[in-house]
Amino acid sequence: MHYTFSKGHATLNDFVIIEDQHGMQDLDAAVVRQLCDRRGGIGGDGLLRVVRAQHMSDWDGEPDLWFMDYRNADGSVAEMCGNGLRLFAQFLIDEQLIAGPEFPVATRAGVKQVRLVSGGLISANLGPVHLGGEVEISHDGSPLRARAVDVGNPHAVAVVEHDTLHGLDLQRAPSFSTDDFPDGVNVEFVHEAAPGDVHMRVHERGSGETMSCGTGVVATAAVHRQRTGTTEPIRVTVPGGDLLVEFDGDDAWLTGPAVITIRGEYAA
Repeated sequence: MHYTFSKGHATLNDFVIIEDQHGMQDLDAAVVRQLCDRRGGIGGDGLLRVVRAQHMSDWDGEPDLWFMDYRNADGSVAEMCGNGLRLFAQFLIDEQLIAGPEFPVATRAGVKQVRLVSGGLISANLGPVHLGGEVEISHDGSPLRARAVDVGNPHAVAVVEHDTLHGLDLQRAPSFSTDDFPDGVNVEFVHEAAPGDVHMRVHERGSGETMSCGTGVVATAAVHRQRTGTTEPIRVTVPGGDLLVEFDGDDAWLTGPAVITIRGEYAA
C-alpha cells in the first residue's frame, strides 16, 4: 500500500486527503480505516478523495466538477461533511485545481457552492436544512429528547445544561432507535448560552467524538434559530474553535477556517 497524501483540519476536525483525479485508487473500507488510524496510519476523523465527478458511478450531473468522495474513519461512506467540504475546497485552491473566489463542488448530497471570504476563511452553502420531529436518544442510560435534523446527512440535536454538556463522556456512543435513524445518526449535545451563541459537542456516526462537525454545527444552528427566533448569524463554539452559520432563506452558509498542514507519502 503506497499513497501520496495531504492532511489538514477545519476547527480541528481532521482529514486525510487523497488526490485521485481519474478514479484509479481502490479505497475500500479496510484501506480507509488503516489510513485514518492514529497509530498505524496517517490519522484522521475521515478521508476525502479528490476525484472528477465523471468517475463516480452513481453521479449523473455535470461530469467535470470536482467530487468530494467522503468516508468516515471506520470506512463507511457518508453523504456530506461540512468541515470536510471547506477543507476539500482549500485543497483545490492550494493545488491550483480550481480558479475563482466561488465555485461548485459535487457531493453525495448534491452540488454545493463554496466561496472565499475575508480573513482567509472559507464559506460553504450546505443547502436547505430540514427540521424533523422530536426523537429520543440515550446516553449513559439517561434518556434525552432531541430534534431530528437533515443537513444532507442525519442529525439528532439535544439541548442540555452547561454542566451536562461539559460532563459528557462521549467516548461512549449515544443510543437511538433504528426506526428513527436506520442508517445511524450524528448526535449533537448543545448548550444555548445566549441568542446567537451556542456551545456544542458531537458524537459523529462512524468516527466517535470529534473536535468539530460542520453539518452538526448547521443542524445545531437551525434548531437554535427555531427555538429562539433569532435572525442574526449564529456562532457555534465547538472544542476545535468557533464557526459561524448564516441562513439565506432555508439555505445555511457555514463559515470558518480550513488549513492543509501536512503533505507526504504513506507506505505500509
